[in-house]
Amino acid sequence: MCTKMRPLDITKDREELKKTEGFTVKSTMKNSVVVGPPAAGAFRERPAKPTAFRKFYERGDFPIALEHDPKGNRIAWKVEIEKLDYHHYLPLFFDGLCETVHPYEFFARQGVHNMLEHGGTKILPVIPQVIIPIKNALNTRNRQVICTTLKVLQHLVVSGDMVGEALVPYYRQILPILNIFKNMNSQCWQHIDSLPHGAQGQTRLTQERKYTCVNSGDGIDYSQQKRQNIGDLIQETLEVFERYGGTDAFINIKYMVPTYESCLLN
Repeated sequence: MCTKMRPLDITKDREELKKTEGFTVKSTMKNSVVVGPPAAGAFRERPAKPTAFRKFYERGDFPIALEHDPKGNRIAWKVEIEKLDYHHYLPLFFDGLCETVHPYEFFARQGVHNMLEHGGTKILPVIPQVIIPIKNALNTRNRQVICTTLKVLQHLVVSGDMVGEALVPYYRQILPILNIFKNMNSQCWQHIDSLPHGAQGQTRLTQERKYTCVNSGDGIDYSQQKRQNIGDLIQETLEVFERYGGTDAFINIKYMVPTYESCLLN
């Protein structure tokens, strides 16, 4: 009985030797194939942690309500925005940028823009408090959240005097994610991370090329018109940072995003 089963055992051992992990004893044996490393997952979305904005909203601590308008929904503020405590409310609304579910996403996004429009000189002292919420929103690697955060950053820079220069020391927290997604100009990311492991390894070799060219066939890509193209938004944001960040802005951007070219010097 044992002699009849032995050929099957040998065949099974050979199949196991075909694919092995690197830096193991089996990888040095004959007829063994070393499997490549797994995908790093740099573009894979990270789950967002529960936000303080959602907790405060559900508790009814925000002086806001949803107002339906023929042009679309908007926020009805129960108090004048200029009288709000920006040290308390602005970081909370920035924390809500991680939200992707209605109505939290709408209130956070619209609330931030409204407060930046009416903030004036109140915004500059609050800059250190909004850096961590901005960093958390970008680190989710969610495409919708990144686009929303980039638009908020552009608005933040031009919302008051010296705000752009005040952000320069915090480029190390903000720009790493922008450097990762800078060349993403297509929707190829939707399929790459969902491929099997073997197919992912083959796709990674041509991944950057796919990000820089869009082949939509007979379809129409509206991402630029709707300002949902991450690559273009990142380029716009970096240029705004350079224009309003003072003399040290470009060298700090270049340090974190080596492929960025100045829009002022060239």
